[in-house]
Amino acid sequence: MVDPQQQGVRWIKNRIGEDLVVIQLTMSKWLEKVVYCVRSGSQLLIEAIGAELDAVLEPVLSRAVIKRGRQGMFMKLAGDEVEYDAKFQLYIQSKLPNPHYRPELAAQCTIINFIVTPHGLEEQILAMVVNREKPELEREKEVLVRRQNEFKVVLSRLEDDLLSQLSAADPATILDNITLIEGLEKTKDTSKQIRVQVEGAVETETEINRSRELYRPVAAEGSMLFFLVNQLCAIEHMYQYSLDSFVAFLDKAIDRTEPSEDVGERTERLIAAIRITVFRWVNRGLFEDHKLIFRTMLTFRLFQLGRLSEVFNPTQFQFLLRGPAVAAAENPLPEWLPNQAWNMVVKLVELEGFETFAQTLEKDAPNRFKDWFNDLAPEDSKLPLDWKRLDSVYFQKLLVLRCLRPDRMATALNNWIQMALPSGRDYTECDASLSFFEVLVSSYEDSTNVTPFFFILSPGADPVKEVESLGRKIIQL
Repeated sequence: MVDPQQQGVRWIKNRIGEDLVVIQLTMSKWLEKVVYCVRSGSQLLIEAIGAELDAVLEPVLSRAVIKRGRQGMFMKLAGDEVEYDAKFQLYIQSKLPNPHYRPELAAQCTIINFIVTPHGLEEQILAMVVNREKPELEREKEVLVRRQNEFKVVLSRLEDDLLSQLSAADPATILDNITLIEGLEKTKDTSKQIRVQVEGAVETETEINRSRELYRPVAAEGSMLFFLVNQLCAIEHMYQYSLDSFVAFLDKAIDRTEPSEDVGERTERLIAAIRITVFRWVNRGLFEDHKLIFRTMLTFRLFQLGRLSEVFNPTQFQFLLRGPAVAAAENPLPEWLPNQAWNMVVKLVELEGFETFAQTLEKDAPNRFKDWFNDLAPEDSKLPLDWKRLDSVYFQKLLVLRCLRPDRMATALNNWIQMALPSGRDYTECDASLSFFEVLVSSYEDSTNVTPFFFILSPGADPVKEVESLGRKIIQL
């Protein structure tokens, strides 16, 4: 099982229960448990394997069974012959998101991909949210699904029984076969009853789904955030976030959301609470240099999804991210404007809304643009002439800064995030007003006995005093 989010492992454990033997290859005496399972016919789960499997398991994977007449079947493990029970079953789980195993191993096993998809996770979060907000709806949904599965089983069994009777009947006397005729009538009546019940269940399911769909935006937000957060490992491999931890913080966000009788208002509050709760959790674990990247990733994603007030323009967005393929052009203002900046402006005028920008810069107000260009913080100053309107469409002002003053882009992005996101200051100044001890207290409230603190220290940093102070405060409570 390719199962980085442990969904497959959870399903196997729930399905088999206490009869399942669970091991990891890092445990002591794990081989003894393998031998026990092979001998007793137990079901074995090996968790968290790496890129390679221990060679000792090769006979198990290749099913290298030796038959010895009436003595039964045997398998050679670690140099010893072990009696083999045909009931033995083996499950192997890897947390690696994209493992590369040798072809022989792939041929010996049935590989199942349990990696969660955006749509699949959205459905799971929707069920979780509805179960918290409207538990009666989710219970009805589960009952309906179970009942429809039972209907399918009954119909399948009736069809099998009917075919069995028809195949066993004598063609010459089939019309006089009372048992067969009664069986046909019974199958017909039962089929009608089930069809009526199925139609009623479909109507009920439609009504339930209509109510559940009101919470779909919350589920979509949660799914988007999880996959966004898991992209951070491309920046630093240490940034790894499990689905279980993510769901735990979703739960906390729901608990902390103010109630509302209006479903629409409640949904908006849930989205805002989930977004800031997940952001604060992740942000506290990032290096300082990476915090702006995370804020920008979140804002860009919401921008692309149309969840911000500004209208998303894909061409302008790509210009900001990648910049154009710049061709050399004669710079008319070489005394103060770098050639690279003018080359960017030449490409900027190809974008909608910027057609006259080069002319304004070169001919209409070059001195005023020069003053703006030389400003220590041009991102806070209005552009000359009619271009001052870009302060109300700040994303487009980012494009101008990208061309003329790329050195101010970090600060400008922070400004845009603060304006674009609802309660943007909560994101750009996250934890800024808190002391280290206050952040520690807040983090402690999010921890459990199985989720300890992990401090990554820079040279000279020492959190021992604050940790001891927290300990004394907890003891007093």
